[in-house]
Amino acid sequence: MRNQLFITIISIILAAKVQVRSASPQFEVRVFADLGGNATLPCQLPSKDTMFFGATGIRVKWTKVAEDEAFNEDVLLSMGFHKKTFGSFEDRVSIVNSDSDDGSILITNIAMQDAGKYQCELINGMTDVVQEVHLEVQGGLKDGVVFPYHLRVGRYNMNFTNAVRACLEQDAVVASSDQLLDAWRGGLDWCNAGWLSDGSVRYPITKPREPCGGAKNGPGLRSYGLQNRRSLFDVFCFSSALKGTFYWLVQPERLTFAEAVQACLDDGAQIAKVGHIFSAWKLEGYDRCDAGWLADGSVRYPISRPRKNCSPTEAAVRFIGFPDKTQKSFGVYCYKAEQ
Repeated sequence: MRNQLFITIISIILAAKVQVRSASPQFEVRVFADLGGNATLPCQLPSKDTMFFGATGIRVKWTKVAEDEAFNEDVLLSMGFHKKTFGSFEDRVSIVNSDSDDGSILITNIAMQDAGKYQCELINGMTDVVQEVHLEVQGGLKDGVVFPYHLRVGRYNMNFTNAVRACLEQDAVVASSDQLLDAWRGGLDWCNAGWLSDGSVRYPITKPREPCGGAKNGPGLRSYGLQNRRSLFDVFCFSSALKGTFYWLVQPERLTFAEAVQACLDDGAQIAKVGHIFSAWKLEGYDRCDAGWLADGSVRYPISRPRKNCSPTEAAVRFIGFPDKTQKSFGVYCYKAEQ
């Protein structure tokens, strides 16, 4: 009730101020951020003016602007000591400092979906300033995602031919050396060697440690070079941007694997593949803290906003394992291809 009252009050104030807006011009800036990193979006009054509100400070409203105004997203409302964040920005956005002329915000755990145009409105006394900021998300692969993969039977059980087949079965292809390098630059750290498309075997390390090529070796791609294609390793797959919709299917109860497959079919879709969940997570910022069946019989869940009990230390697709398919303990992720 108190939060609703606060939102109502600040909305009335912001609406009323439109009628007395000063002639302060709009201008825009561009901010570049790495995927998974943090970004500060600047917004300041041209000069200090605290006479009207005194110690209560400025009023700040941040909005993510869509092409269709009906789809604009509220980001943050701030009035004095009262602050409110909304939707996917909740617990990820904060005012940078308490200066009376500064409404800049910090966005943490940047996802691809955060890219776009933002509008900041600052009100202090009779001064009303609107500023636009364009956030561009960079780093990592822009048209796909690299992910490590192994079979139900365990690690290091695929020759090159089987590795190719395994990626294809997950709606992906075997990653190239350049794609793995880009993924490493984007933060991929994996201590199991996997096939690449040229027949080489490598693995990416961003945090050197003894079991993964030695703690004294710097970060980089550890390489076994070209291998006999009958040798057994895991594989690094590459999945492109989705050409359909990945989603969690709401069900009244948990499902066995067979029930999960049927539930997606009944919804006019198919049970999602591993490539789908990684693409949705990395490229679309998909986030859900519910473990669900996938087509290969594995159970996973995607977290783009780390939080307590949901991958608290990093954004990741969490892997539960390959449970007994008759186990009735999980939901299901579905995929509906574009028609």
